[in-house]
Amino acid sequence: MLRGYPLIILLAVAGLLGAMGSVFIVNEGQTALVLNLGKVVRSDIKPGLHFKWPLVEEVRKFDQRILTLDDAPERYLTSEKKDVSVDFFVKWRISDVSTFYRAASGGNEEAAKQRLTPIIKDALRNQINRLSLQEVVSGGRVDLTARLLTETKGGAATLGIEIVDIRIKRINLPEDSTILDSVFERMRAERTRVANQLRAEGSEGSDEIRSEAERERQVILAEAERDAQRLRGAGDAKAAELAAAAYGQDAEFYAFYRSLEAYRNAMADGRTTLVLDPDSEFLQYFGTEKR
Repeated sequence: MLRGYPLIILLAVAGLLGAMGSVFIVNEGQTALVLNLGKVVRSDIKPGLHFKWPLVEEVRKFDQRILTLDDAPERYLTSEKKDVSVDFFVKWRISDVSTFYRAASGGNEEAAKQRLTPIIKDALRNQINRLSLQEVVSGGRVDLTARLLTETKGGAATLGIEIVDIRIKRINLPEDSTILDSVFERMRAERTRVANQLRAEGSEGSDEIRSEAERERQVILAEAERDAQRLRGAGDAKAAELAAAAYGQDAEFYAFYRSLEAYRNAMADGRTTLVLDPDSEFLQYFGTEKR
């Protein structure tokens, strides 16, 4: 009986190893496929615990999270045949693991990037070739990204890849390009035009403000003069009323008072010389007292 124990133990170990070899775990954020003698028999396996035939089946696991393709800046020609340097990055993930495995040399991520990069660059070249330099440099990147996503969708699908997003990091004019000076001149001319327009608008606004202020000044002065004339008229009327009342009380004294006022006004500067007839009415109060 003891002679059979090693065989039993050997069979138990073999069974245990077989059981362990028939179980595999796909982690969260991964996908997997099962190969049977090199042929894909199951794909797009979800995270969790799974089983396979030991020895004859092989499991390949892949990262299903969003990955990044960040390549070196590339030069492209605009519709005017002027070159620009474009720096971009791509966000992508595996959408069909079976297709990805076949297209990317057994699911090699670097091989997939090498095949995906030309698809992105060709689409970017086609889009920039349709745009002028001003359109490329001045903006519109959101529309450009949308068109790139549409154009690269089919090509990426042949690799089992889904393009999540394409972003333009930077668009520069090459330093050795002959168009730098012309671009700077165009930018300077545009800024000068805007500055002149703002100055003209400011001058126009200033003239309007001055005109409105002058109009208000004239209105205020006219209203003030009107009020002053009204007050003067009221004062003169009151003075005439008082004078009439005074004259009615003592006409002789009133005539004397008015003569004194006339003397004072006529000789206010102290250098006035009057040559008059002694019997002049103006000098009636300079004579002898009337009897």
